[in-house]
Amino acid sequence: MISKKGKLYVVGVGPGSHDHMTYRAKQVIEESEVIIGYDTYVSLVEDLIAGKEVYRYAMTQEVDRANQAIDFAEKGRIVSLVSSGDPGIYGMVGLIYEILAQKGWNREDNSIYVECVPGVSSLNSCAALVGSPLMTDFAVVSMSDLLVPWDIIVKRVEAAAMGDYVTVIYNPASKKRVHQLRDTREIFLKYRKPDTPIAIVKGAYRESQELVVTTLEKMLEHQDMLGMITTIIVGNSSTFNYEGMMINPRGYTSKYELIKQQQPPTKQ
Repeated sequence: MISKKGKLYVVGVGPGSHDHMTYRAKQVIEESEVIIGYDTYVSLVEDLIAGKEVYRYAMTQEVDRANQAIDFAEKGRIVSLVSSGDPGIYGMVGLIYEILAQKGWNREDNSIYVECVPGVSSLNSCAALVGSPLMTDFAVVSMSDLLVPWDIIVKRVEAAAMGDYVTVIYNPASKKRVHQLRDTREIFLKYRKPDTPIAIVKGAYRESQELVVTTLEKMLEHQDMLGMITTIIVGNSSTFNYEGMMINPRGYTSKYELIKQQQPPTKQ
């Protein structure tokens, strides 16, 4: 008797609103028998998982989540491991593949089927709310030094600042991390003007959403908005503020006349 081949979907559910969840994400969650995830992320899809087997985890239990999801799939179950945003950007799919690699998983044989279902990440959702800040090259860094040493993060921040990259900052602060964002601001001030526009977005597209467009100099005046569901976008030397939005020129003005003079209509 041939056993049923299990499936493991690592699903990005986007920023939280179902309007910004992909059709594929909803499709695989509906197909799945088992739902696993960090409790807050599972709650984002509460209305889609009625009647399913659900396992909720606390923060920092990523390894346990990943192993349980793989174990269920190896037993022939159809599993969705849910993440907010995109599972391939500071998400769970990397850990899944690391564990599978150690187990000797072969994607071509008759072992479990694994699929990463992409979702809208914070960098996309936050940028959409505050204008057009990511029109040119940009970098993404996380302030969380739980898994990456702080001295390595500092090198990456320095490189992004020196390279004039628009920079997206994930996980800017927590109760235990208070100096990281302050140190990061000091690094950027070595290369950017104090009035460089920045955006702070908390809980994008959730009921708790808050956002402000301010300056690099005044960034730390908004401590009440900083936390694990906050994303910060730091503009580069070309970014400007217009009507409360961050606009990053793509470079069209160097090649084109942006406002065309209207030509009088020709008579037929």
